Amino acid sequence: MEDVRDYSVDELVALVPLPDDDTNKYARGTLSAIVGSERYPGAACLSAYASQRLGAGYTEVFTHPSAVPLVQGFRPSLVVRPRAALGPNLVPSAPRKPRAYLVGCGFDADDAATDKLVHFTLKHADAPVLVDGTGLDALASAKGRRLLKRRFLNGQPAVITPHGGEAARLARPLDLPADDPCALAKALSLAYGVIAVVKGPVTYISDGGETVRMAHGTPALAKAGTGDVLA
Repeated sequence: MEDVRDYSVDELVALVPLPDDDTNKYARGTLSAIVGSERYPGAACLSAYASQRLGAGYTEVFTHPSAVPLVQGFRPSLVVRPRAALGPNLVPSAPRKPRAYLVGCGFDADDAATDKLVHFTLKHADAPVLVDGTGLDALASAKGRRLLKRRFLNGQPAVITPHGGEAARLARPLDLPADDPCALAKALSLAYGVIAVVKGPVTYISDGGETVRMAHGTPALAKAGTGDVLA
């Protein structure tokens, strides 16, 4: 097994930044979440609410038109738009107005727009991007790998959060061995130019150089929606 670092609970808590006393919502950061679908609107609700709980000062959601009223009613502080409005609202991250993008939670594999939304976000978002759920399938294509390579060369961070099955699908086009989740996290990171979070009973996170093991989970996480919250 690779050399792996374990964090204590206290060390993990210390990694979470506390806002300054004089901060504002934009300085705390904006999350743009391209999430949910007509079939799975709950993923949009869960991921967006989790971002607020974690500390984002402003969360905007781009989702399937049919899901907009549900997400608006779920939490009034969310700014919710149909996903067709994404293009004009792909704002870059800036030093005093940091921004990140989340894409893929609750996407429907039968929706023809899924791959296009992921590829569009990777191409145009000048900010960190996290890809989760069904959105991960768009990365295994030649276009997905090409866009990730360009982001890597441009110094634009990308994070992927696959569970074991999704990680195996990402490994397959590149013939990466998928039997060891620790080694797989590092291999995916190096192959795709991302920070890879391979989820499971023990979760492994790798940037290709350092690999971290997260073993504090419990069976309570083995339910639908926890992946959306983690993302």
